[in-house]
Order: sequence, then C-alpha cells, then structure tokens
Amino acid sequence: MRAVSTTATTASASTAPPSTHASVGDIARNWRAAPPAPSVHAPCWLGLTHAASGMPGPFRERYRRRSVARVLEVTACADEQDELTSLEVYNTVWPHDAVTIDAVHSFRDSARDYVDYLVREDGVILGSGVGAIFAYRARRVVALITVLAGQRRRGAGTALYEAISMWASERGARELEVSVSGNDPESLSFAQRRGFTEERRQVGLVLSLAGISPPLVQPPAGIEIVTWAQRPELARGMYEVDLEIHPDIPGFEDVALEPFEDWMAHNMQRPTDSPGATFIALAGEEVVGFAKLSLTAATAAGHSMTAVRRAWRGRGIAGALKATAINWALANGYTELHTSNEERNAPINRLNARLGYRPGIGRIHLVGPMIGGLSR
Repeated sequence: MRAVSTTATTASASTAPPSTHASVGDIARNWRAAPPAPSVHAPCWLGLTHAASGMPGPFRERYRRRSVARVLEVTACADEQDELTSLEVYNTVWPHDAVTIDAVHSFRDSARDYVDYLVREDGVILGSGVGAIFAYRARRVVALITVLAGQRRRGAGTALYEAISMWASERGARELEVSVSGNDPESLSFAQRRGFTEERRQVGLVLSLAGISPPLVQPPAGIEIVTWAQRPELARGMYEVDLEIHPDIPGFEDVALEPFEDWMAHNMQRPTDSPGATFIALAGEEVVGFAKLSLTAATAAGHSMTAVRRAWRGRGIAGALKATAINWALANGYTELHTSNEERNAPINRLNARLGYRPGIGRIHLVGPMIGGLSR
C-alpha cells in the first residue's frame, strides 16, 4: 500500500474537531464496533475506517490556509507499522475501549472500502483518522477521527476531517456518520454546529467478571444450546435468524442484510470471531436464536449479537444465550464483558440489568455533511 502525503498550513487552533468515536467493539453489529467515549474532554473527532488506498486526488496537491504558519502532513497508512501507530493513538484516547490489531483488521475487512490516515507535525504524530464504507449503506462513510489530548486545537482534527471528506466524495458518498461520547457535551455541540444531527443513542454497559459466580443457564423446555464449533453446519440457520430480526434493530430498520457469503465473511469469520464463542439455540434442528462474542481485546470481549426469532421471544432464550456467553468468558480468562444497545431496545436492556451489567459510557451517533460542501 502506497503512502501519499500532503502538506497543509492550518488556519486556526479553534477549528479542531471534537472527540467522537465509532464502535469497533460493536464492531459489533457493524463493528457493529463500535465505537467508545473519550477519556479526555478536549475536543477531537471520531469515526470508522477501511484499508488505505491512498489519498484522494485533489488532496494530493499542496493546499494552504492563511493564518498560522504550521505545516501538517496527512498520509495514508502504508504498512502494518503505520496501522499500529494509528491503533496506539486510538487506544491512548479510548483506553476503556482498547482493541487489538486483529480487531482493526476485522473492522477493515468487513468494509467495502476503507482508509486509515495519520497526521504529523514536524514528524510528531498528532492523531489518526479512519473512514469506512459498508455495503449496507454504500453512500455513507463511517468516520473515526482521533487526536491525542496534548495535540488538540492545532488543526489536526480538521485536517483529518477534510482528508476523509475528500476521500468520501471521490467514492460518491453523500454523508458522514460520527459518534460522540455520551458524557462529552462539548463534542456533541461541535458536531451539531456543523450540521450533524442525532440518529440514534447507544447505551454502554460493562460486566466485571472478577469474583462473580457463573450464572445458571436455564433454557426453556425443548431448547438446546450448542456452540457453532460443535455444529458448524448451522451457519445458514443463524443467517436466517439475522434476516428476520435485522429490521427490529433500532436505527437499522431500513438496512438490508448482505447475501449469505458476504454475511459470513463480514460478521462470522473475522479474526475477532470464534466458533467456540458463538452460541446457538436449537428447537429440534431449527435455529431459533444465537449469540456471539467479539474477541476484541486480550482480557475484554464484547457481545456483538444476541438474536431470537420473533415467535420464540419472551421465553428466556436470550437470557440463556447470554448466560452461556458469560460462562464461556469466565472459563477462558476474560475479566470484562462489554455491550452496547440502542436505548429504545428495552427488552435487551432489562435483560442486561438482570445479569449484572452496569452503566458504562454510551455513544451518540450523528449524521452530517462532509467538510467544504463536498456532500453529493
């Protein structure tokens, strides 16, 4: 992959964008990743990403904004060392949602197109930015712009925002999606002032596994829970469940599920997926529900999906699946489980509370224009 750089003279420290984040841990449902809340309160931007294919044509040219004689260099990640540098920036800003390089690659590989940028000043890393396009919303770029706390208000966030906007425009995108920490009103205000409007809110939850007893797994009569590792032939049945329940997910009502082969590649066969950590509820030989963990960090995992067919809801299947997942995490040395659900999803939020999950940092997802009137 070729790194393409551009030099820019920044205009004003006050134009640095706020700290937002996209979900990789839920890289869950799409990243189902998403995305976390900043541990610092200085503004910086947030969004998602895909494999760097180079800077957009117009951005390869030198551009200058008059005012501050500060030269920033924005380059696409050229190799794994650059990717690790970008990841280090992300994990520094979002330590409670730290992920591994495997999680980054899972997110990248689930996207139709992807770019990962670094921004430097005099060789010093200031931040990173990712943009990703997914098949389910081909005209939207999910963007993650992260600027180190000590490097904010220097124009780095704005430079990354502009680079991702130009990259998105060249690919025919019409809008950007960013996510803002639920406890960061400054970033929310910044996004709203620039035309971003709220689309959905995610409730962030954490379950500490230290010292807890394994929960009882009590599926209803006639239901058996197995792992995908035990029954690999049940993949198509899980897909059929996802097809049915997908329109029920708040915020994704209008999103069509991918064909089976793409769904497998993007949701079930990534480096963070494990057949042993994917749990299936069977009524005879019919798949009536499933749940899976996303293994995004060394000691923390995320619930990336809990799904039950409509006709089988209200019988305790989701609770049995989640309890099975908790027991698997305990047996495999994990210390925390994370999940995030749309705040309108009352049934799963009640279930999480019963299982002992406690409030973490939520996320507000907003949609808005690309910088400089580039939206098509």
